[in-house]
Amino acid sequence: MAKVHYRRVMLKISGEALAGEGKYGIEPTTIDAISRDVAEAVNLGVEVALVIGGGNIFRGLSASAKGMDRSSADYMGMLATVMNGLALQDSLEKQGMTTRVMSAITMQEVAEPYIRRRAIRHLEKGRVVICAAGTGNPYFTTDTAAALRAMELKAEALLKATRVDGVYDRDPEKFVDAEKIHRLTYLDVLQKGLKVMDSAAISLCMDNELPVIVFDLIKAGNIKKAVCGESIGTLVKGG
Repeated sequence: MAKVHYRRVMLKISGEALAGEGKYGIEPTTIDAISRDVAEAVNLGVEVALVIGGGNIFRGLSASAKGMDRSSADYMGMLATVMNGLALQDSLEKQGMTTRVMSAITMQEVAEPYIRRRAIRHLEKGRVVICAAGTGNPYFTTDTAAALRAMELKAEALLKATRVDGVYDRDPEKFVDAEKIHRLTYLDVLQKGLKVMDSAAISLCMDNELPVIVFDLIKAGNIKKAVCGESIGTLVKGG
């Protein structure tokens, strides 16, 4: 059996990742592939919590830019993350996982309220905890929610799953000569304006010395490699 490096992790998945090749909605084959990778890590004994974005359904910031009230738009985005959380829960349970969706916005018919001590207890029992509805407050991104929940749940690393295999000096989807950066400090990210996570999330990780691993979600087996400490993607930590 592979040796585990991180015993408890927070996995941040963008909403767009659930759309697969499409630009909107949830692609069942994609979400099932993600679930298989998460299950592989859990079966190694890793405690996994997740935060999922809602950009495949609704983007609050984009709606705000087009004239919608920012708070209303952000609340709509939070509800989109609950829909994604329920979809991922269904897929994970088909893989034999025991899961709990915990929402920062109370909606007891579909999810438990997020209570830190209860979430930790679920993790200790081997359940996958899906943290939905962000922080429950407007003006905060799901990146910030992931960093915050990672601190609260005492995660040992924040795994940022993206569509590319790490952080590049420029957009690799636009520039063929973009160079991958294998290791960064928190200050590098902030000073260079690299789009790893938003500045609030990175600052939170820096203040609490939480390592961030940015990697390609699409490649099968990468979550297992990340929790086992293998060198994949880009590692962001202190100097």
